[in-house]
Amino acid sequence: MLLNMNTVFNERTWLVWLVKVRIIIITFILGLGMVVVRFTKNNIEERYFIGVIVLWYTISVFFVLLNHLWSDSALQARLQVVTDLFLSTAIIYVSGGIDTSFNFLYPLIIIVASILLPRWWAYLSAALSFIGFGAVMELTYFGKVRSFSLTNTDPKSLQAIILINLMAYIAIAYLSSNLSMKLRQVDVELQEKSGELADMQALHENIIHSMRGGLITTDLNGAITLLNPTGQALLEHDAEEVKGKPVRALFSHGLPDPESSAVTGEVVMHTPSGALRILGVTLAPLTDSENTRIGYVYAFADLTEMRRLEREVRMRDRLAAVGRMAAGIAHEIRNPLSSIAGSVQVLAGISALNEDQRALVNIVTKESERLNDIISDFLVYSREKKLQLTELDLALILEDSVTLMQNHPQSISAKVEIELQIDVDHAPALVDGDRIKQVFWNLSENAMRAMPNGGRLKVHLAETRESWRVSFTDTGHGMDPAQMEKLFEPFQSSFRGGTGLGLAIVYQIMQAHDGQIQVNSEREKGTEFALSFKKTRPELVIQEEAPMDEAQGHILESVAKIKVNTGGRRG
Repeated sequence: MLLNMNTVFNERTWLVWLVKVRIIIITFILGLGMVVVRFTKNNIEERYFIGVIVLWYTISVFFVLLNHLWSDSALQARLQVVTDLFLSTAIIYVSGGIDTSFNFLYPLIIIVASILLPRWWAYLSAALSFIGFGAVMELTYFGKVRSFSLTNTDPKSLQAIILINLMAYIAIAYLSSNLSMKLRQVDVELQEKSGELADMQALHENIIHSMRGGLITTDLNGAITLLNPTGQALLEHDAEEVKGKPVRALFSHGLPDPESSAVTGEVVMHTPSGALRILGVTLAPLTDSENTRIGYVYAFADLTEMRRLEREVRMRDRLAAVGRMAAGIAHEIRNPLSSIAGSVQVLAGISALNEDQRALVNIVTKESERLNDIISDFLVYSREKKLQLTELDLALILEDSVTLMQNHPQSISAKVEIELQIDVDHAPALVDGDRIKQVFWNLSENAMRAMPNGGRLKVHLAETRESWRVSFTDTGHGMDPAQMEKLFEPFQSSFRGGTGLGLAIVYQIMQAHDGQIQVNSEREKGTEFALSFKKTRPELVIQEEAPMDEAQGHILESVAKIKVNTGGRRG
């Protein structure tokens, strides 16, 4: 609860009200007095009456200015009550004394005193009103001052009138003070409740602003009434921008229907920046204190990363199962394949073979070699990856890999332009140099196969906040969503002569390095493979690139054997 000066009865507010209302009342008295003077039989001197009114106007204007300059409200209230009693007595005197029409001024002042000041001031105002009224009556009756009255009364009647007014003033003081006390209590309670309400509203706003998930409230027609900051960040929309719009305008499909029994759903949407997000949405009715439905609440959270991780887990499980099967098949096939290859080589040495027979023997030999390559890839894919992690410079590894690709037969014959862009001097990372070279080689080779008629391959190394990013971007034929869904699974290649294991091995190597690989592709617009490697401490000395070993020798041997292939999609 807010505990400050606003939780007490605000005298200054009532004082401001009084200085404004006083001018209205004086104007009313002036008008009423002029009617009495002009249209009734009386003994009133108009100039005296107007003089008192002008004096009261002047003092009222002074009080207005004083209220802005003087902050002591209690002392101002006392001064104004006493001044009003004095001027009211003057008005009663010049307007006829016992014949006056303005005797109602004393009760008004008593009521104002009971509101602005402590209770005893109501009784003091009643006593001062009695003294002022009695003094006017007595002084005019005994001829001590000039009388403006037409009525002649006897002493007993005069005493009765004074006594009746005294009782009336006391009764008014008693009633108004009691009512004023109640009014003060209600005002304080109201301010306390207002403070509690403000605290509760602030708490609710803090809860809504602190939620880690998005929140949308709508009316019964589905028009948005609130969007919290987290929801604004997820949807990339401002709250004022979407306020009043249908909630379904923000989402493509999957939003729970208030009329159905389903209260949860998954929504796939594209943000204004083009990002694809998967949101889990929960629907609940919004009710008031009487449990009447007044709208709906949509709570949503970003499930994009969770769904990506689930896909990766499923893919790992599938790849692991295929790997185990591949290892068994490879061992079972390799032995009879070696026998077949040896027998065919013996047959090839027989000079009696005619041309057609020798062509058939050559076909068997080539296919045996191709099958042996497939089995070798199977064994590489299924074998447990034992990495020899060393801190190496990715920039040097990438430069060597690109140099090899620039001498690739397909790069030369198909006129593929390879552009290397490195934005940093050094890119230290904890990697197995042989495996990473294999990753770079496979991605570059696939990019060139996707551009059989020539094109451009851009290889880019850049620094992000926590990682090194290596991207391979080609201008080839691209892939559709169905192809991308199974991209890293074995046997997905449509390249002529491809085993379909290249990208599966790339995926395994990146997972073993605790790295990430992302793919962006669009039909007829090309493909981008983006790799992320964790940084090592920059103060460590960068080791020289690992020397050419068995893996790199195998790559160079493949370069020498490779033929220019055409057609097919990425493998």
